[in-house]
Amino acid sequence: MTFRGPKQGRPLGVAISVISVAAFVGLWYVCGRLKLMSTLILPPPQEIWISAVEIFQDGYHHIPLWQHVGISLGRAMVAFFLAVLVGVPLGLAMGLSQVLSSALEPFVQFFRPLPKIALIPLAILWLGIGEVSKIFLIFLSTLFTVVVGSAASVKSVGEGKIRLGAALGATRFQMVWRIILPASLPEIFTSVRLAVGVGWTTLIASEMVAAESGMGWMVMNASSYMRTDIVMLGIILLGLAGYLLDYLLVVAERVTVPWAGRE
Repeated sequence: MTFRGPKQGRPLGVAISVISVAAFVGLWYVCGRLKLMSTLILPPPQEIWISAVEIFQDGYHHIPLWQHVGISLGRAMVAFFLAVLVGVPLGLAMGLSQVLSSALEPFVQFFRPLPKIALIPLAILWLGIGEVSKIFLIFLSTLFTVVVGSAASVKSVGEGKIRLGAALGATRFQMVWRIILPASLPEIFTSVRLAVGVGWTTLIASEMVAAESGMGWMVMNASSYMRTDIVMLGIILLGLAGYLLDYLLVVAERVTVPWAGRE
């Protein structure tokens, strides 16, 4: 058996992915043409495409489709940026300080698995029904995963690197900035990717808070009118947008941390 390297196997992997997606869509199309399932339960691809063209031309509830997408992405990006801005330094500090880690760990582990949809009533009471409450929910769902991942990344830094820095006379600041942080960045990026995935799933819950636009709102509103085609369109758009965000993070990691995976 021969093993391909990452670069050699990439074209083959892309080809297999394209074929698998095409086969899935083709099977879905055939099932729709043969009417093997009610269109109310699972509309065929051509029906979703027709709805997509109509909404792209006329909008949904008089709001252009691109605006629904842009509003959801705007809410999510602000929340993700704030979560990284707060979560990464806090996680690094917890990884470097046993006292701080012991003090904050109970709160982090309590809130991290908590379903954020349960916080909707509090978000409304504290922050009202505007944009802030929606961003707050996405922020919370993202923050604690970033904190836990950042703290764990510090603890995973090899002891040999720490000893080498100490032997070379590095100060504490130099140790953190030149050894611990670069070695932690690959795992931090991984935790951010996981957190963005979790936060993206909270988007629909956040847009239940008296929203009148956004992809999540469009899905919830269409479901109340039994418009399964629009619900499926919204789900596809949410999936594609989430995929794009993850891909951008992968590209950012390759550019920012080229030493990831190399020792």
